[in-house]
Amino acid sequence: MLRQRPGDPPKRPCRQTTNHLSQLRMTEAEPSRLQVVFFSISRRSTILINALLGLSMPSRLFLPVLALVVFFVGATEFMIAPILTPIASAFDVSPAAASWLISGYALSYAIGAPIIGLLAHKIDRKQLLLCALALLAADGLAVAFAPTLGSAILLRVLGGAAAAALIPATFALIADRLPDADHARAMGLVMLGMTAGIALGPPLAGVLTQMIGWRAPFLASAAGCLALMLPVNLILKTESPPPFRQGRLCFKDLKRTILMLIAAKALWNGSAVAAFGLSGEFLRERFTIDTFQTGLSVAAFGIGLAFGNLSIGNAKRLLRDDQTLLLGALLLLAFTLNLFLFAPLPLYGAVLCLGGWGVALGFAAPASTAMIAQRAGREKGFLLALSESANNLALLSMLSVAALLLEAFGAKVAGATLGFGLSFGAGLLLLYILVQSRVRRCAAGPCGTCQRD
Repeated sequence: MLRQRPGDPPKRPCRQTTNHLSQLRMTEAEPSRLQVVFFSISRRSTILINALLGLSMPSRLFLPVLALVVFFVGATEFMIAPILTPIASAFDVSPAAASWLISGYALSYAIGAPIIGLLAHKIDRKQLLLCALALLAADGLAVAFAPTLGSAILLRVLGGAAAAALIPATFALIADRLPDADHARAMGLVMLGMTAGIALGPPLAGVLTQMIGWRAPFLASAAGCLALMLPVNLILKTESPPPFRQGRLCFKDLKRTILMLIAAKALWNGSAVAAFGLSGEFLRERFTIDTFQTGLSVAAFGIGLAFGNLSIGNAKRLLRDDQTLLLGALLLLAFTLNLFLFAPLPLYGAVLCLGGWGVALGFAAPASTAMIAQRAGREKGFLLALSESANNLALLSMLSVAALLLEAFGAKVAGATLGFGLSFGAGLLLLYILVQSRVRRCAAGPCGTCQRD
C-alpha cells in the first residue's frame, strides 16, 4: 500500500474500497443499535416504574430494603395468631394464656417507643436499624428455646423493643433522605412491607408449624432478620449521614399543635384498626357465616390496604398535598366504617366496605406520618417514636373496651364506641388544621406575633 506524500492532493478511494468500508461500518453498527435499543427499553422501564411510584430515591434499593425491614416487624407480631394452640400445647397452658405472647410484644412496643426515641436522637439511624434487627432475631431464637411460657413472654419484650426502634427509625430515614414531596409516597411503599408481613405472616407460620413444628416460624423470622442485616449495611453505607445528630433534645421546642396531630392520629388510627380486629365477629354475628367465609371476607381489608399503600402517589398528585389527602382519606374511612357497622348491607356490601376501609387507611397512615415528620424538625426521631407508642396504646385500649362492649351489649354499642373514637380523632385533626391556618395568617399579617410550627 502506497503512502500519500505531504502536499499531494487527497486520493479518492475506489468504488470497491468504499463498498468494503461501508459494509464494515454496517457490520460494526448493527450490534451497537441493538444495544442502544436494549438500554433504551431498560431506561424507559426504570423511568416508568419511578413515574408510577412518583419517587426520586437516593438509591434504587433504599425503599425495598426498608420495606423488608418492616415486613419482619408485621410478620413477627401477627404470626402467633394461628399457632396459639400448638404453642399452648407445648407449654401445657390454655390458648388464652399463650395469647400473652402477642400482648407482651405490643405492650413493650408501646412503652419502649418513646424511650428508644429519646436514645435514637444521638444514634446513627443505620446502626439503630442493625441493632434492632439483631434484637428481633434474638427474640425469635429466645422464644423458640424458652423453657416455660412465662420466660417466653418475658423474652418477647425483646421483639417489642426491636419493633419500637425499627418503625420510627425507618420513617425517620425516609424523612431525612428524601424530599418532602416524596415522603407520603415513600412511606406508603414501605408500609406495603408491613401490610405484606401482617397478611403473609400468619399463613406462613401456620404452614411451617404444620410441616415442622411451632418453633419453625420463630427460627425462620430470626434467620430472615440476620440475613437482612447485610443489605441494610450495604445500602445505607452510601447514604449521606442524617442531620441533627448533635445536641440534646429540647422539649421546649415541641409545640402543642404537633402533639395534637399525634393524638389525633392515635385516636382515628386506633379506632379504625380496633374495628378491623373485631370485624370478623361483626360479620359472624350479622351473617352467621363460618370461620373460612369470615377469613375470606376480612381479606378484603388487606387487599384494600395494599392498594392504598401502592396508589398513594397518584392520590397525592390528584389532591396536591398530604393534608388534603389525609382529610379525604378520613372521610372515606368514616363513610365505609359507619356503613359497615350500621347499614343493613348484604355480605358482598360489607366486604366492599372492608375493602374501602383498607384503602382509606392505606392513604391516611402514610400521609399522617409524613405530616408529623415534616413538622417535627430536629425531633423527628423522638416524635415519630412517640406517635407509634400513642398508636399502640390507643389500639390496645380501644380494642379492649370495644371487645367488652361487644360481649356485653352487642355489635352496635361496640361500633358506636369505635365510631366516636374515630370522630374525636378527626375532630382533633380539624382543630389542628384551623390552628395552623390561624398561625399562618398571623405570621403573614402586620402583628408578627405568631410563629410557624
